[in-house]
Amino acid sequence: METYGKILLIAMPAFLLLVLFEKWYGWRKGFDTVRNMDMISSLSSGITNVTKDVLGLSIGIISYSWLVDHLAIVHVPGGWITYAVAFLALDFSGYWTHRIAHEYNFFWNNHIIHHSSEEYNLACALRQSISTIVRIFTIFLLPAAILGVPENVIAVIAPLHLFAQFWYHTRHINKMGFLEKIIVTPSHHRVHHALNPEYLDKNYSQIFIFWDKLFGTFQEELPDVPPVYGITRPVQTWNPIKINFQHMWLLIKDAWYASSWKDKFRIWLMPTGWRPADVAEKFPVHKINDPYHFEKYDPKSSLALHVWSWIQLFFCLLFISWLFGNIATIGTPGMFWYGLYIFLMVYAITELMDRNRSAIVWELVKNIMGLGIVYYQGDWFGAGVAIPFIKPILIVYFVLSTAIVAWFVYRHAKEDQQELNYLPGGRY
Repeated sequence: METYGKILLIAMPAFLLLVLFEKWYGWRKGFDTVRNMDMISSLSSGITNVTKDVLGLSIGIISYSWLVDHLAIVHVPGGWITYAVAFLALDFSGYWTHRIAHEYNFFWNNHIIHHSSEEYNLACALRQSISTIVRIFTIFLLPAAILGVPENVIAVIAPLHLFAQFWYHTRHINKMGFLEKIIVTPSHHRVHHALNPEYLDKNYSQIFIFWDKLFGTFQEELPDVPPVYGITRPVQTWNPIKINFQHMWLLIKDAWYASSWKDKFRIWLMPTGWRPADVAEKFPVHKINDPYHFEKYDPKSSLALHVWSWIQLFFCLLFISWLFGNIATIGTPGMFWYGLYIFLMVYAITELMDRNRSAIVWELVKNIMGLGIVYYQGDWFGAGVAIPFIKPILIVYFVLSTAIVAWFVYRHAKEDQQELNYLPGGRY
């Protein structure tokens, strides 16, 4: 956990700068593919995901070390060959894990966040799951285990393999010639993120595109079919924590309301999107049938709200940087309380972006918790050593943040009421 946290202290600023550079580049070229609130939502999702990973909030049914200890037949020679085999094995495993996440109802919940953006840009690459608590697909690393690839090699290659999937989430790079036949390119992955019928459930590969060609799931980007991004049942929120569990909640409700016991059980492993006929008729959900004519999620937001959302995100990044840089010192259970605070902060920020009145409740909970930590510790997880005035600074932040969010919630409620009054049947 500590090593991964140190890596993220370098990776996070780099990713943020690349996301902002893409925004600037698109503006400069007159082809801006990054909406501000969508970008903040994506960055917030990335924050929750890396927090969960650094805190180790997941367990594996079968560990890779167990597979190596019990199933290794040979041991690949040391040096670059071992790392090459590990990379290829991770890519093979990634293809199948990715494909299963798309094709079965239960596992789609672990991946829906990554496809929830209705844009396609570098920021949406950071939309990663927090709902995967139990990891069950280590079995796909069986080829590496049989070849005796050491666990520490997999541990080194895994984050590199993940980070290597960032760059191709862009619309600013066209087809790349002969590389299209070897690696996953932006063109290949644009197809994967599209909700057009021609493109759905295609191009699952993560680094090498030949897995899709080998297993029959490849689709080229067609010149006369521009990709439209998102999912067919849009999430309609900026809140990444809600998005992570939205599909699961629908499955639970559908299983509860289904009249057939067979449907109650089979819904979990049916193809993604399948619902019992009686439930679908009684409780319809909004679905995009025409990818070329639908309204993207874009609740009204003032310039002030845009600015405040960025200020809050900046503070969130400061908080998380201290956690990652000092996780060994913070220790247990402090790091879990810290993680809870980060999650509350993301929830409060994105609830306000959604114009939900509950934003003030979450903001209050977050700031009361923050004040409680400062009062109990007389510090902020040891930050007082580096920043002597951290205590009064944080107290001012907690109080001022609560007041500002309360003002936004009041203003939004007033605006919403005025709009209702002007609707047919209203007072005006």
